[in-house]
Amino acid sequence: MEKKQSRFLNACRGLPVDATPVWFMRQAGRYMAEYRAIREKLTLLEIVQRPEVAAEVTLQPVEAHGVDAAILFADILLPVVPLGFNLEFVKGRGPQIDNPFRQETDLDRMRPIEARADLGHVMETIQLLRKELSPEVALIGFSGAPFTVASYVIEGGPSKEYHHVKTLMYSRPDLWNSFLGKITEALTDYLLAQIEVGAQAVQLFDSWVGVLNPADYREYVLPHSRKILQAAQGTGVPVIHFGTNTTTLLPLMKEAGGDVIGLDWRLPLDDGWKILGEDVGVQGNLDPLALFAPREVLAHKVRDVLNRAGGKPGHIFNLGHGISRHTDPGQVKAVVDMVHEWTSR
Repeated sequence: MEKKQSRFLNACRGLPVDATPVWFMRQAGRYMAEYRAIREKLTLLEIVQRPEVAAEVTLQPVEAHGVDAAILFADILLPVVPLGFNLEFVKGRGPQIDNPFRQETDLDRMRPIEARADLGHVMETIQLLRKELSPEVALIGFSGAPFTVASYVIEGGPSKEYHHVKTLMYSRPDLWNSFLGKITEALTDYLLAQIEVGAQAVQLFDSWVGVLNPADYREYVLPHSRKILQAAQGTGVPVIHFGTNTTTLLPLMKEAGGDVIGLDWRLPLDDGWKILGEDVGVQGNLDPLALFAPREVLAHKVRDVLNRAGGKPGHIFNLGHGISRHTDPGQVKAVVDMVHEWTSR
């Protein structure tokens, strides 16, 4: 038990806090000069495979901006490698998988994973970070959600139409569920391993799930997401369930699980919280591109999010998605300072 618990963890649990906690998705990354200096020497996968470097990158925004939580520097697709898929990050194209999942025989080449061994470097990074971080700054572990990770593996990379995903889903629901079952098992093992070695909260990223309508989410996704979310919540650590373009899916995401539900910027925060109900916390929901606005416009937008939260317990300030690569780090620090100053109790 920590002697002094972080305001972030208290907010996740719906407890009163001395100020609204704030952290950012993609808070460590290419908008920071410190990170770019490391990337000149190492690829993303090389950073992740070196725990000391991954820990250093994780800590950069904590030291620079004074955020209330550190999120492990890793990638949602790391577990697909021990599962048997070839992952490469191609400049200008993002993650690419050259042996995607497309047919029944592809199930045979999927190997069960043991996250503590297969992704031991990630576990070592978490252990290093817990030694480095003060009790006031919580460490967030994370995993991709089954639908989003499966979509990358089926499409072979990012997609706009999800042609292969939806074709498989609609034409072979039996194969879809077998594949999602294997993905869910691997991701659950990965997330629980992070918690066992020291992650104090976890976030499930379902970044692509907004391409589905509610009926398809309920039929093809909810059972798999629920499995991983219930397993994580069963450990007692706070669980954040995040997606984008999910206005129509929010009640179903709540049904799937999570102590805190992420809201993107397309829906006013108070409206989203009303849809969800006040028995869950909410995270968000400043537009990431608001960080490019003049400071006085940015301040107005930050204050609007806070006003909509109404000072109620259970709000974690964040963007509606990740920090954009060309963001001025000074704007990020300014938001942290605004939130802390305006909500200090």
